[in-house]
Parts: sequence; C-alpha cells; structure tokens
Amino acid sequence: MAEPSLEIEQIEILSFLQRHSPFKELSLQEQTLLATNIDVSYFKADSSILEYNAPLDAFYLIRSGLVETFRRSGALYNRLSEGGIFGEQGLLRGRKVRFPARAVEDTLIYLIPADVFESVFESNENFADYVEVGDIERRKGNAPDKSPPATAMTTRVRELVSQPPVLLAADATIHEAATLMRDQSVSCLLITAPDNSTQVIGLVTDRDLRNRVLAERVDLDTRIENVTSSELVTVPAAKYVFEAMLIMLRNNVHHLPVLDEGRPVGVIGIEDIIRHESNNSLYIVSSIFRQQSVNELAQLRTSVQSCFVRMVHEDANSQMIGSAMATIGRSFKQRLLELAEQELGPPPVPYCFIALGSMARDEQMIVTDQDNALILDDSYSPKQHDAYFKALAKFVCDGLDACGYPYCTGNIMATNPKWRQPLAVWKRYFTDWVTNPTAEKLLHCNIFFDIDAVRGETRFVDSLTADILQMTPKHRLFLASMTRNALQRSPPLGFFQDFVMEEDGQHKQSLNLKRRGTAPFTDLVRVLALSKGIADRNTYRRLNAISRANILPLGRAADFQDAFELIAMTRIKHQAANLQQNLEPDNNVLPERLSEFERKRLKAAFQVLANAQKFLKFHFQA
Repeated sequence: MAEPSLEIEQIEILSFLQRHSPFKELSLQEQTLLATNIDVSYFKADSSILEYNAPLDAFYLIRSGLVETFRRSGALYNRLSEGGIFGEQGLLRGRKVRFPARAVEDTLIYLIPADVFESVFESNENFADYVEVGDIERRKGNAPDKSPPATAMTTRVRELVSQPPVLLAADATIHEAATLMRDQSVSCLLITAPDNSTQVIGLVTDRDLRNRVLAERVDLDTRIENVTSSELVTVPAAKYVFEAMLIMLRNNVHHLPVLDEGRPVGVIGIEDIIRHESNNSLYIVSSIFRQQSVNELAQLRTSVQSCFVRMVHEDANSQMIGSAMATIGRSFKQRLLELAEQELGPPPVPYCFIALGSMARDEQMIVTDQDNALILDDSYSPKQHDAYFKALAKFVCDGLDACGYPYCTGNIMATNPKWRQPLAVWKRYFTDWVTNPTAEKLLHCNIFFDIDAVRGETRFVDSLTADILQMTPKHRLFLASMTRNALQRSPPLGFFQDFVMEEDGQHKQSLNLKRRGTAPFTDLVRVLALSKGIADRNTYRRLNAISRANILPLGRAADFQDAFELIAMTRIKHQAANLQQNLEPDNNVLPERLSEFERKRLKAAFQVLANAQKFLKFHFQA
C-alpha cells in the first residue's frame, strides 16, 4: 500500500509509531489513521498530567520525557519514558482516570483521541491484547529476549548520517536560528565559531528553544550562543554505532554531532540508532530504569547474560563488551540508589557513590563481584548521618547481590564503614598510601586507583583524582611498592614455555585467565599510568597515553594491547560458552579444550605479559 500524502509533522509521528509497540505491529492504514489524528501536548517538569477520576478523552503516548503514574493511595505504579503508554485503563473503564500521572521532567505527549483509540482497539486483536493485558507483563520486565542479533558492533556511525549538518555562526540571532530550523526542517543546529565556519562550539535543539527561549521570554534578537548547549559531546564518524549509543546513554544526550577528522559531517539522534538497531540488546539499560523494585531488577539477570552472549556472537571485541557490561552495571547501581532514596528519603548530606576496579575501567565481564564505596560531604557527622548511609549502602549492596553482582569477598563495599567516609578522610587515605607506602599496605588498595563516580556529587571524585595524579609521579617508593604487588601474579608459563596449571581446588589443571592473565596486565599498566599522572582508567586508553608519553620501547604498547585483547577474548568466549551450556561462568579454561593454534597464540600472549613484567621491574627497580 502506498503511503498517503502527509504533512511533515505527521510523517515524523508516523515514523515514531513505526518504532514502538504496539503501534509498529499495526497496518500502515491503522498507523496513518493514528498519525493524522494525534494531538501534541507539552507538560513542564513536576506538573500534573492526569488527576484521579477526571474525565479522560485520549490515550497517552510519550514522545519524549519521563512520566510517573500512581495508584489511588499515592504509591508509585510505573515510570515511563519515550514510547511509554498510559491512560488505557481509564479509557476501558468509563473514560475516567484510574492512575494519576505526573511529568518528572519536561515531557512531550502524543494524544490519541478516545474514539480513534477505541476504533483501533476494537478492530485489531493484537493491539487490544497488548493494551488490555500487556501492562502487567510490561511492568514485570522479564519477558525473554527473542530479538535477532543486531549489527551495532560492525556498523560505523557515518552510515547513519543521512544528510549534512545545518550550521549557524554563534553571532546569529535566536530568530535567525529558529527560521533556519523551520526552513531546513531540522530539530538541531550546530553552532560554529564566528570566525571559523567548520569549528563546532555547541549545538541548539528545538528543546533548547522551548526551554531556554520561549519559557524564559528571551528576546529573539539575542545571539544564539547565549542559549546554546556548550558542553558539546561528539562522536567520530569512524566509531561504531554501538559506541555512539554508549556515549548517548552515558552523557544523557539525544543529539550527537558526527565529526570526520574534526569537521562536522552530520548529526545523529537516538531515533537514528533505534531505527537502525531496534533490536539491540543493550537497550536493557533503559529497562533497568523502568523497574520499580529490587525483585524486578533481579529478573533482568538472565537478559544481561543473553546480552553478553549475543555480543560475543556478533564478534564484538573486549573493549566493546567490557564497556557495555560496565554501563549496565552502573545502571543497576544508579537505579538501586534511586529506589533507596525513595525508601529512605533524601540524603542528609551530599554524597557520591563510586565504582572501583573493572567497572571504573569499563572492562567489566559477566563474572564479577561488586567493588564500591561512598564519598560523603565533609559536613558529614557520624552520629547524625551514618544511620542513613549505612542503610543506603546495605540496600544497594544487597540489591546488587540479588542482581548477579556478588558481595566482594575482600569487603571492599560501601557497607564497610572504612569505605564510607567524608572526602577529607578519603584524601588522607590516598595521601598515606602514596607518601608512606609498603607493598603490604597497598596489597588490597590497588583497586582504589581505578575509581569512577556512579551517582551524586561527581566533583568529589574529580577532586580526589586530581590529588592522586598530582602526587603519584613524585613518589618513586610508592611506584616501586605498586610494582612489587603487580609482579606477584605471574603468567602461567613454565621454563620450557609449557602452561603452568592451577594445582588444587575445583579448577585443578586449568588456567585462570583473570588472576594469571588480564589482572597482571591491568596492574602493570596502572603503575605506568600513575607514574605519568595519566587520568585515563581504561587499560587500552592508558596504553595509548603511555605510548604517546614514550615510556615503552617503540612498538611495545601495541604488543601489550594485542596480548591483552587475546587473553581477554579467550576469557570472554569461555564465559559465553559456559552460559550456553547452562554452567556457572568462570575464569578457568582447560587448555585441552583449545585448539593447537589457540594454545600457541595464548602462550605468545603470556610471554608478552612476562616480558612486560620484566620491563616494569627494571623500570621501577622493584
């Protein structure tokens, strides 16, 4: 059936419907009926959308923003974001509001008139089933993921760019910007420096014009740079779609300028990624934030494992997988902290919940425990405030354990009072570790030198990191002590280049690819990075920075990267195979299950690690 003639706005609405259930399963004729009858309504943050028992004359579909619905008692019923629907219960029960609704943030709603909704409801059984009984299942969040493999791992961002960007100089007026956006039918402009037509310094969206201009009654002759989003987040055209998606999720942005050798070539939005990768399993991140309890979050554990296996099958590398798993892990922590604050109330003083180790490095695997801590504001008083933060830490750590992130056996968790301290105390910890080091003192503290903010006052981590990087290059004894610890875990190679197996326990005659492979690599790279005050936490990015600093002999950094990648991917594939065989995944590989070619390559990688440790020992005279 040919698509009928539609207005530009209706085409955009139709495209949106075709990306979201239950509308994407409708016929084109039904989709068009909805698109041509939809009204649009805007609700400011913290404003009421629906009041209980009020007359209801429309079915609500969220175009953008965040909405919470409530039971009559006032208890939270659901939290909905883009593509979420509500109001159906009221329409099916006398056209009276059953669940009040409130806009959590600025929200744009598509309103489907009640008679149009009822027409489609009566004529389409699948639509009716989805609306009538699907709400319970959608809230459970535990339906099995049957989506086919996506191509985000192999598609470059440049392939999503459909048209060149629309540019405007920073000294143009707001009126000129709005006119240009209307004439070019775009929702985003890239703002360039007045004296350089290709140097992008910011961007402005239709949302910026709505919130920063119309809502604030700003004069239209004001320069556009005054209302421009200046904290610009961009993506190189050569990056993978997968990486662009992670950038959007991490920075909470909806438009991403695409640069090719520093020059703007286009802008992609979350809609472009959804259209291209509608079945990508990493959208589990958005599912996490829709869950309303620890039990609901725990039900996503199987989906996370499926996500991990799917990425392995899509030939993702260890950087992609580690970053995706870390993003998912952070999202669990963030949602648990939100739920904890809902239960406990607002925090009595500012705090920052931090991730340590592999999550902070963006190198998390499916086999991992939880390593976390709390940095509290210096106004913190143990007698007044510790009961709250003790309860907060317990809620989050218990929740993480339920979601598949076991308690840390070394007790490096926010539930340990030692790791739940004000910023000033944390600074004293690091000052003592760096200026009065011993290998024994640092043995269990290495992990704290990979630190990242998860939620709260990120400035606490910024301040702490700045102090660390200013101190560490100046203290050779600290670096030597860190080196001695890094050398304690040697690669599993014997004198004749044979594998040295684990000798006892349930994993006897196996190779532990974390303890004897990836962990020693991250340890030695961390020491080299700290010696030069390198801020990057990720092992690959640290190696790139180390290479630029000329610490290593020419070509050695590339050897380190290749060897680390080989060991990491062998470990990852082993864990994925465990999951597919319904076994508990682990880090222990049996050499006889590897091909002769794989064993040779693994031995070569371990030899690179052994040589790297020799270099580290010589470099820091450990």
